[in-house]
Amino acid sequence: MKKHRLQKVLKIVLIVIAACVVLGFVVEGLWNSLMPHIFGWHAITYWQALGIFLLSKILFGGPRPGGRMGWRRGMRERWAAMTPEQREAFKQAIGQRCGPAHAEAES
Repeated sequence: MKKHRLQKVLKIVLIVIAACVVLGFVVEGLWNSLMPHIFGWHAITYWQALGIFLLSKILFGGPRPGGRMGWRRGMRERWAAMTPEQREAFKQAIGQRCGPAHAEAES
């Protein structure tokens, strides 16, 4: 059992490292192909690109526990806890805010 867990952890670590390497090159390529031409800024190195990526994750948020599926799960739980009258009021509020097509999609 411990061997299986260790293999799983190693896979995750390798995937994270590979993702960081790839994302660093993507950020560097995008920066160097866009920013010097648009704004006249200098090209950056791989390590600077990785730093920009890390800074953007810190400032603008990264993956959150639960992510989008956590939001959906919470909404389903709230929906299940509503009475039929509350559900109808919710549908009407969504319909007023977003239009009738969105209210029907909630059903």
